[in-house]
Amino acid sequence: MPFPSRLAAAFASLFTITPAIAIAEQCCTIRPATVAVQTEVIASGLDTPWGLAFLPDGSQLVTERPGRIRHIQNGVVSEPIRGVPRVVDEGQGGLLDIAVDPDFERNNLIYFTFSERGQGGASTAVARAKLELPRGRLRDVVTIFSASDKSGGGRHFGSRLRFATDGTIFVTLGDRGTQVRAQDTFDHAGSVIRINRDGSVPADNPFADGVEALPEIWSIGHRNPQGAAVHPETGALWTLSHGAAGGDEVNIPQAGKNYGWPVISYGSNYNGRPFQRGDTAPGFEQPTYYWDPSIAPSGFDFYMPEAPLIPGFDGSLFAGALKGQHLSRLILRGDEVVAEERYFEGQFGRIRDVRTGPDGALWLLTDDRSGQVIRVTGASS
Repeated sequence: MPFPSRLAAAFASLFTITPAIAIAEQCCTIRPATVAVQTEVIASGLDTPWGLAFLPDGSQLVTERPGRIRHIQNGVVSEPIRGVPRVVDEGQGGLLDIAVDPDFERNNLIYFTFSERGQGGASTAVARAKLELPRGRLRDVVTIFSASDKSGGGRHFGSRLRFATDGTIFVTLGDRGTQVRAQDTFDHAGSVIRINRDGSVPADNPFADGVEALPEIWSIGHRNPQGAAVHPETGALWTLSHGAAGGDEVNIPQAGKNYGWPVISYGSNYNGRPFQRGDTAPGFEQPTYYWDPSIAPSGFDFYMPEAPLIPGFDGSLFAGALKGQHLSRLILRGDEVVAEERYFEGQFGRIRDVRTGPDGALWLLTDDRSGQVIRVTGASS
């Protein structure tokens, strides 16, 4: 049944004391790393890098959370690109993800997400701009989306930005630290949205008429999704969301569906109290994979390049771990995660973003005041 009709029941359950439930174990066995890889530090000294994108020539754009975009070419880091709008650099907020228009060679457009100040506090916004290189500036900057109900605090902006195969844009939005907002169909917080490149609403969005939910909404019930990837073969969106002390989730959000937060979660709150398990609450969508305890996952991408430099990784899904300080390889059978391997445990610290490069390598960003861009290839590449 569509999620608006379950809204009242969902809110009621938030304030009902449920019996303690044993904390779930993570759903797949972690096994030792099986693929030999080598790493190269491409750039360093970046201030809390958050998002990574590739230009058609293979050079990189990297956002720094305090509000800067850098262009990296052949390992040389540019001065900050001029014209970035002011951001709310507070807590988890700031300048966040970045993406390059599929038609960049024709229009020079890039898109980025940021925490935008407004009445009542801040919320996640999406901006579009023309990138002028080598002038090192943005031109014609316009905010094409601004999430509703700005609020105080620096938590849970979500903020991954991915192009769908039809050219529309998926954006993940966190609950801003207020759990119940993720079940409100007229609040963008705790949702995945889908918009056109000019910020308008696609006509085939599940609530495009705005009657039962905000028209931009694709799915609700997400806590703080800081990872997103579009499957190169199926075109389906996959997301990666932080749980509390446990219950990090991989989901495949479908149009008009409710993914349960905070009514259900395979994990516990910070006070140790478990949430109601997903399999005890029919009607909410179940995660494809989860972690308990939390690894605090962020960047997320499929490794399916045309010319893979790490053949043993081909067909896998990768997640960066902040708290866990590793790269997680999720081995897939169709849409099912059948095994997990962990790489670089403690080697690089907090891994914020993961992207498959046009060169066939896997690229990582580390979350640090002196963050790095790291390129991963096969041991014999």
